[in-house]
Formats: sequence, structure tokens, C-alpha cells
Amino acid sequence: MSLDVFRGVTIASMMLVNNPGNWGAVYAPLLHAEWHGWTFTDTIFPFFIWIVGVAIPLSISRRLELGQSRRQLFLHALRRAAILFGLGLFLASFGFLVDLAVGRMAFGEWLHQYLTNVRIPGVLQRIAVCYLIAMVIFLRTGVRGQIYWTVGLLLGYWLLMAFAPFPVNVHGDTRHISGVFERDDNFSAYVDSVVLNGPIIGTHVWRNTKPWDPEGIVSTLPAIATCLFGILTGHLLRAKRSQSERTAWLMVTGALLMWLGQLMNLWLPINKPIWTSSYSVFMAGLAMICFGVCYWFVDVKGCHTFAKPFAIYGMNAITVFVLSGLLGRLMIEIKLPGAEGKSVALKTLLYENLFAPLASPKIASLLWALMWVAMLYGVAWAMYRKKWFVKF
Repeated sequence: MSLDVFRGVTIASMMLVNNPGNWGAVYAPLLHAEWHGWTFTDTIFPFFIWIVGVAIPLSISRRLELGQSRRQLFLHALRRAAILFGLGLFLASFGFLVDLAVGRMAFGEWLHQYLTNVRIPGVLQRIAVCYLIAMVIFLRTGVRGQIYWTVGLLLGYWLLMAFAPFPVNVHGDTRHISGVFERDDNFSAYVDSVVLNGPIIGTHVWRNTKPWDPEGIVSTLPAIATCLFGILTGHLLRAKRSQSERTAWLMVTGALLMWLGQLMNLWLPINKPIWTSSYSVFMAGLAMICFGVCYWFVDVKGCHTFAKPFAIYGMNAITVFVLSGLLGRLMIEIKLPGAEGKSVALKTLLYENLFAPLASPKIASLLWALMWVAMLYGVAWAMYRKKWFVKF
């Protein structure tokens, strides 16, 4: 139960930080770090990918014991990854479908605009890639091989970021540099700008960071390592040890990984947008400690009453995430008459009239986000009562 609870806490936190009433009035911990460093918000995505990894040994090992072939398990994983990636693309495409532009222009013109502007990377897309590759590694290797892959991915990414040269424009001259970790000048950003943008293919990155993407190509390598850290934790949970021993191993190993991540930070800054190797190690350690606390209270001590709401949230986490994305986009795209005859987004109208008058800007913005969390919990609770669990 503790894994469902931890997943539920993570997805509820994601809903909280993704849906403020006013992006201009948000408490600092509920925003990403500007560049290097981390905040509460920067823990959520790696925790979720880590959880995906933990679930792999717990479910797949049981299926292997029941006689399913590795080929069957791979095909199932491939199907799940394709669905997750497709859902991510659907969310990225949803704005193009509901802004009614297709009705204002010729279909060919609209299609060209869509195909040259839709964002290809994304949260669900990264989860899909990490899950599929981590699953292949799990099916093809043992624990030692998984450790080698984890270290190899982290070290390989570090070497690329530190030594792979990439061109920059300096006063009109093109120079090749390496080992730079600035927002727009780093090897990961360069690869994104080359592969995901172009005069023919268009721009396929997040508009707030273009020409690179925070869920970009090269930075997915250490994110796969985050998933593998979860797989290794799953092995620990299946080990023939007492619950107290498992808890101790979770806490001690987590503390050591956090210490190692901080040590790596001296040379490779902890950074979420480019998912540095130090960030991957540090967040895996923090996830182990947080989950260790959850495991001790929920599974060992049996504190189920306070934990059950979060478990309910966690049982349909992807459904909640997708629904939140769809509703959020709809509330922005639906326009209603406002002051002076100007059209106003439905979200703006509701927030300004119902929440903004209640308190100071930051508190009002937080109240909206908490309302959003509660509303989506209502959906998860209704699905739980109906025993609707969306599985891919």
C-alpha cells in the first residue's frame, strides 16, 4: 500500500504546483528553481519516474514466476509506453484542437501550423521512454547489470555534458566550446535545438524554453538512471529481509545517495531542466528516504486511515494527470465576455471573481491550487468507489 500512497502524494503535489490561480503570485517552493539548485517542485517529476521503476520488479517478477515469457512482457511494456507517449502528444495537441483555429483557416494551413509547432517532448513522453528502456534493461540483465547501466548512463551523460563540443555564436564568430552549463549554452540544449527545430520541420520544444526542451533528448539519459534507481529499490523490497531491515536499508542508502549527489554537485550542479547526473543521484536518495518513511508508517506500522486518501489518488495517477491537463487547457481556451466587452478565459473569470477577493494574491493563488487538488481527488475517489482502475 505504501507505494500507492507515495504515488498519490506525488501526483497530488504535481497537481498543486501545476495549477496555481495566478502564476505571478506563487510561493517560491511551489516554483521550479530558476536554474541550478532545487525546490520542493523539483522533487516531484523524479519521484514519479523513480516510482515507475520501483513498480517494475514488484509486478514483472511476479509475472515471470507465473510463467509469462520475457517477449510477452516486452510487448506489453511497448504497448504501455506507446499509449503513454500518445497521451502526452494528445495533451500537447489539445490546444490546437480546441482553439477553433481549424475553423478559421483552411485545413491544410491548420495542419501545417500544427505539424510545425506541436511540442514532441513532454512529461508523459519522458515517462514512456524511461519506462520502456528501463524495462528492457530489467528483462535483459540482473541486479549487477542494472547497477552497471545506472552508473554508465550517469557517467556517460556527465562526460557528454563536460567534454562534447558544441558551437556557439560569439560576436558573429562561431566557436566550439564544452563543459558549459548555462541555460542556453550546454550540450543538451544544443542537441535539442538541432534535432527538434529547423526551417522545414518547425519548432517542437516547449515555447517557454525554446530552442531547447526541459524534457529533451540527451537529458533523458540520466532520467532513465532515475528509473533504474527505482528498479534497484524494488529489488530491495522483494528481498527476504524483515520490514525493519528494509526500512533501514532505504534510509541509509537514501542518505548515502543524497550525500553523493551533493558531492557531485561540486563539479556538476544539481539542475532539473537538464536533469544532471548529480540531480538524478540526489533525488533518488531523497525519494528513498521519503518512501522509507511512508513504508514504515503505512506497511510496517499499519497507519492506513490517514494514508488511504493518498492511496486512492495514486491508484489512478496517470488518469488524474491527463484529466488535469485537459481541464486546465479547456479553462484557458473557453472565452467568456468580460469587462469592457473583452473576452476573458474561463479560468481568469472564475479566479478573479471567486478566489482573488478572498485573500492576498499568493494565498488566493494557493487556494485555487488546493481547490484543484480536491476536485481531482473527488474524481479519483469516485473511480475508486466504482472500482474503475485505468490500466494500460
